[in-house]
Amino acid sequence: MKVLVTGGAGYIGSVTAERLLDAGHEVTVFDNLSRGHRAAVDPRARFIRGDLCRRADIEAAFDGVSFDAVLHFAAFALVGESMQKPELYFENNVGGGLNLLEAMRAHGVRRIIFSSTCATYGKPDRVPIDETLPQRPENPYGESKLMLETMLRWYERLHSFRPVSLRYFNACGATPRLGEDHDPETHLIPNILRVVLGQSEALPVFGNDYETPDGTCIRDYIHVADLANAHLLAMASDYVGAFNLGVGNGYSVLEVVKAARTVTGHPIPIRIEPRRPGDPPRLVASAERARTLLGWTPHRSDIHAVLEDAWAWHRAHPNGYAGVVPS
Repeated sequence: MKVLVTGGAGYIGSVTAERLLDAGHEVTVFDNLSRGHRAAVDPRARFIRGDLCRRADIEAAFDGVSFDAVLHFAAFALVGESMQKPELYFENNVGGGLNLLEAMRAHGVRRIIFSSTCATYGKPDRVPIDETLPQRPENPYGESKLMLETMLRWYERLHSFRPVSLRYFNACGATPRLGEDHDPETHLIPNILRVVLGQSEALPVFGNDYETPDGTCIRDYIHVADLANAHLLAMASDYVGAFNLGVGNGYSVLEVVKAARTVTGHPIPIRIEPRRPGDPPRLVASAERARTLLGWTPHRSDIHAVLEDAWAWHRAHPNGYAGVVPS
């Protein structure tokens, strides 16, 4: 298949593009590199530097290519930033998404796999979270993803689109070539490894008085390679609709730190900080729908395997992609 991957220079997008190429698909990566990395783009892919917020850029990407599907990752994804600058998230995630949908419609492309998020649920009524729960986002980031999900449902109904929205829980891990490098870095595992690498003195732990066994938040950690595989299965299927992607069990912050101490052999000191506003005590997925309908099974999402892969990548790339020459 000929596949357009928007945001293919980012963390999950680059890993998915790599898996698509390994599977024999033709891949075009479209990214403005504002938060992605040129060195993360697989050299086997065609690369277009462009911005979804500029309609002409995305229209040009479709010229001369008959894409079979679009995998849409391009988005801003920092919850805290979205609370400070909501306009950025609506302009980029929603406005850019609309430009993409209209370019697809103009060029007769109807299959889209959308990188959504469990943030569309907000504070869930129950855990584990399944797709029947109401979506009540509590920040502009989650709202912007939900708005695009809503647009996709209308495009399905009125323009014969065939959308799949994949709602991720906590992406983590790495492949031998590709890993996690954000600025600022807000994810737990890379920040743990910054301590191991001597780039931070201690890991901030935001709250230790939650109603969980050890008082710290519990999250569902899913290996980025398992997420990538879900995209390939969704693209090859005939299904439309939404799927949660998670392992189905969670680890607390302190449990992840304990596992990282085992994997790295480093003491990893922690520093207790006040709770962050809006952090739910527990977010764990029910991914039965993806398992049953897509045939998806996570293979690499044991927390020790996740940490081993992430540590191998960060040890080889202590400064992330800085200084890495694109192939």
